[in-house]
Amino acid sequence: MKPKKNYLRIIHRYLGFYLGGIMAVYSISGIALIFRKTDAFKKVVEITKTISPNLSVKDLESTLKIKNLYVNNIEGNIVYFDNGRYNKLTGEVVYSKKEIPFFLKKMQTLHKATTKSPVYWLNIFFGISLLFFVISSFWMFLPSTSVFKKGIYFSLAGIVMTIIILFI
Repeated sequence: MKPKKNYLRIIHRYLGFYLGGIMAVYSISGIALIFRKTDAFKKVVEITKTISPNLSVKDLESTLKIKNLYVNNIEGNIVYFDNGRYNKLTGEVVYSKKEIPFFLKKMQTLHKATTKSPVYWLNIFFGISLLFFVISSFWMFLPSTSVFKKGIYFSLAGIVMTIIILFI
């Protein structure tokens, strides 16, 4: 007699294989996002561009999207600020900025997608898939086996740890 197929187990297996790549992306980008307030993973990029001439410090700050722009010195038409300079006469600005590498930035953008992003549906699908993995893992083993019973203990320990972390 042919053994009965456990379809939940089959879906769990192949969905896990299918989502392997995106799980790696979310894992890597999630770890990198922990360090977003530091300079880890960032590289210095020099930017040269021409903007409107005769901007005030406040307008320069908003145009360059540099928060709390601090002017160090003004010599004639040249405004010197942290990591750069602005020529009030020509509008030329040269400054350096720390940026995350392109590929890592793309992964983080996917990780932080909102409903305004064209791929927000992927985040929803991925979240639902992870929830499916959590629920379906309880049907991977028969309840009478020792593996299932140990799994329940580990699950309870994980739930307790999560609750503690939430309130730290």
